Amino acid sequence: MTSTTSAPTGRQTAPRRPARRPRRPLRFRLSRIAAWAVLALLLAGTLLPFYWILRTAFSTNSALFTGDQSVLPPEPTWVNFRRVLGLASPEEVRAAGGSGAELQFWLYLRNSVVFATLVTVGQVACCAMAAYAFARLHWRGRDAVFYLFLSTLMVPPIFLLIPNFVLLSEVGLLDTFVGLVAPYFFMTPFMVFFLRQFFLGMSSELEDAARMDGAGHPRIFLRICVPVMAAPLSTAAILSYVSAWNEFMWPLVAGSDPSVRVLTVGLSAFRSGQPQAAPDWTGLMAATVLGALPVILLFLAMGRRIVDSIRFTGLK
Repeated sequence: MTSTTSAPTGRQTAPRRPARRPRRPLRFRLSRIAAWAVLALLLAGTLLPFYWILRTAFSTNSALFTGDQSVLPPEPTWVNFRRVLGLASPEEVRAAGGSGAELQFWLYLRNSVVFATLVTVGQVACCAMAAYAFARLHWRGRDAVFYLFLSTLMVPPIFLLIPNFVLLSEVGLLDTFVGLVAPYFFMTPFMVFFLRQFFLGMSSELEDAARMDGAGHPRIFLRICVPVMAAPLSTAAILSYVSAWNEFMWPLVAGSDPSVRVLTVGLSAFRSGQPQAAPDWTGLMAATVLGALPVILLFLAMGRRIVDSIRFTGLK
């Protein structure tokens, strides 16, 4: 008996090898490495001052002037933060080499919170209404007025310092919170432009439906636009708050009285409190860290929303 083997019915194919990804040219890889290196250098240059502030804040004045250039503080201590907050005894202040100058940190912090909050509330409310008018209302000369208003971005703020000072001096509002807030309370060109971009990108269907039901512009703005614009308005509020928190020149000129002195001006006064002696760098840096901490925490909590909103605005 002979055994027969059946021939294969189909053509056998070898298993395919996975396609190899094309190698990027060497020139492209070198340019990418160079870009990352430049970015790392810029990041290091940006963070270096902050690191030096922290190093100085955790040092003592006696150790600071020894010329020690180590990476970490030579004698790490919390006494500078405690004396800025008013929690250190006079013996601890003298042992740390402090100047003894008084820094009313809690008063200046309260004034900064009041100043930044009032400016933020006024700017967000007024800029939102102005942006709605420039984006949704149709009136003659609207675009010309908007571009004229936007051109004020090219005017340096220092040019407005003397006119504002003279005006508020005539009405007796210097050294008051009203005088501090007045130049910033209403509209700023950038904030109007920022919010106008979002109003232009909104769909008009809800507004048309509300208008058919008899709603006017105030009701449409408050009941429809403001809820839809919650994210951009919160971003605008954060940017306005940080800008007001960091303001220095106008509060220095218009709010020299300690009762309305903000934190940035208070730090400057603390630095020049004893002109015959060396500046109290450790106490000044500790107060700077504590003063910047609220803004840093705000950015850590809301930073992604700020970046996304600004990027979305740029695509409009």
